[in-house]
Amino acid sequence: MNATQKLTDAIVAGIREKKGRDIVIADLSAIETAPCKAFVLCTGGSPQQVDALADAIEEAARKQVGEKPAAICGRDNAEWVALDYGTVMVHIFLPEPREYYDLEHLWDDATLTSLPDDE
Repeated sequence: MNATQKLTDAIVAGIREKKGRDIVIADLSAIETAPCKAFVLCTGGSPQQVDALADAIEEAARKQVGEKPAAICGRDNAEWVALDYGTVMVHIFLPEPREYYDLEHLWDDATLTSLPDDE
């Protein structure tokens, strides 16, 4: 398993810990102009949950693979929080901004993997 996959798995574990929904992994590794190798997207039900998801992702990535984000944006209003891990970008949305920005389909050539929600 490569480093990007290990980081992605840690991020997904953090999302699942705080009951994030609609997890999608966009594999951008085959796209030369992409800013990173993967996007991980998920949805939180409230600004508080979006913030808690960001905390859980940070903790899981730090504990499982020793990674910290280079930058975090959007924590002030917690409608869309982005964590930049260099090779992986994480986007945590409230439902309305996620639908509006539709990042899953920004990169037409990306391979999308939708993970089932935990019940």
